[in-house]
Amino acid sequence: MEVNTLYRNSYPVLDINLDKISANARIINEICQKNGITVSGVIKGAGGNLKIAEQMVNAGCKHIASSRIEQLMDVKKHYPTFETMLLRLPMSSEVEEVVKYVDISLNSELDTIKALNKACSKLGKRHRVVLMLDLGDLREGFINPKELIEAAIYIENSMKSIELAGVGSNLGCYGSVKPTIKNLTLLANTAKEIEKIIDRKLEIVSGGATTSLPLLINGELPNGINNLRIGEGILINMDLPLLWNINIDGTHQDCFVFTAQIIEIKEKPSHPIGELFVDAFGYAPVYEDKGIRKRALLAAGAQDFAMYDKLIPMDACIKMVGSSSDHLIIDITDCTKEYKLGDLISFKVFYGPMVFLSNSKYVRKRIVKE
Repeated sequence: MEVNTLYRNSYPVLDINLDKISANARIINEICQKNGITVSGVIKGAGGNLKIAEQMVNAGCKHIASSRIEQLMDVKKHYPTFETMLLRLPMSSEVEEVVKYVDISLNSELDTIKALNKACSKLGKRHRVVLMLDLGDLREGFINPKELIEAAIYIENSMKSIELAGVGSNLGCYGSVKPTIKNLTLLANTAKEIEKIIDRKLEIVSGGATTSLPLLINGELPNGINNLRIGEGILINMDLPLLWNINIDGTHQDCFVFTAQIIEIKEKPSHPIGELFVDAFGYAPVYEDKGIRKRALLAAGAQDFAMYDKLIPMDACIKMVGSSSDHLIIDITDCTKEYKLGDLISFKVFYGPMVFLSNSKYVRKRIVKE
C-alpha cells in the first residue's frame, strides 16, 4: 500500500526489503516442510501488502492469512489462485464476503458457521473451517475440548456446504501463554479424537504462530501438529533471536526499516520542569534526572508507531527518550556522529511498531531490494 505520495521523497518512510522477506520466508518454509508443517503466511502485520503476499507464496507458504477480510479480498482480486485464511473469527455481518473471498476461516461459534453454511448455499460455494481450541491464552476458541469435538461432529454430519478442515489454537497474543509440549499435545490429541470419530484425517492441525517455532526448532513440537500461522518470523524475525535466543542462519531482522527526520536539536534538562501531572495519553511517567542532555526531535510520533521503546536505532549510540502523538525524542549526547537539523535517523522495528507503521497513512512506504 503506497501512501503519502504528494512528496515522493518525504519522511517519515518505512523501507520494506522484499528480498530479505523472501529469504526469511524461504528459510522458515524449509524448516517447516522438513518437519511436515505447512505455513500460512500472515500479512496483517504488513498492512496486507500484496507484494509481500507474493513473496510468501513463491517461498512456499500454502496460505495467505490475515485477520482483516479487506486484505484477503485484495489478495483474491490480484491473485485468484492464492489460498486465503481468515484469522479473526468471522462477523455475522460479513459471512457472504467470507464465503466469496476466503477459502478457510478460523471459528469458535457454531451459529456463525451455520450462517456461513447458509451463505454458501445461497452463493453456490463451499467453505472450509478450522475450529479453535482455547489452550489458556483466553482469546478465541472453545475452552472445553468436548464442546469442540461435538461441534466438529455436527459440521461433519449436518452441513452440506461447510467442510471441517481441522482444528487450531492461538497462544501468546492476549494472555502471553507460552506454547508448550503440554498444551499443544492437548490440541493434537483433540484432533486425533475427531479423526477417529469421523474416520478421516484432518487437513489442518494448526499449532499457533511464530511463538511455536522454538518448539519445532528444538524438536519438541508434538506429533500431529501440521500447520503454523507465521507473520513476525517471516516479516522481521526479531522475536526468535532477541526473546527466544534462537538464531536461524540466513534470516534478516532489518526487512522493515523506519526513517524519520530531525526537526530540532537542543541541549535540555532530562527531567521536566514544573509540577508533574499526566502526559497526552493520561499516563504519569517516571523520569530519571540525567542532567543536561543533547536531544533531537524527530517528525514522527506514537500515532505512527505506537511504542517508541520498540524502535531500535541503527546508530547504537542513540538512546530512546520518549514520544508524544507526533514527535519522537532521542538522546544523541553520546553519538560520535555530529547530527544536524534535517538529518535522517533510521530504526529497526519490533512487531508492534511494524503493524502501526505499515497502516499509518502518514508514513510513506518504499519497496527496496538488495
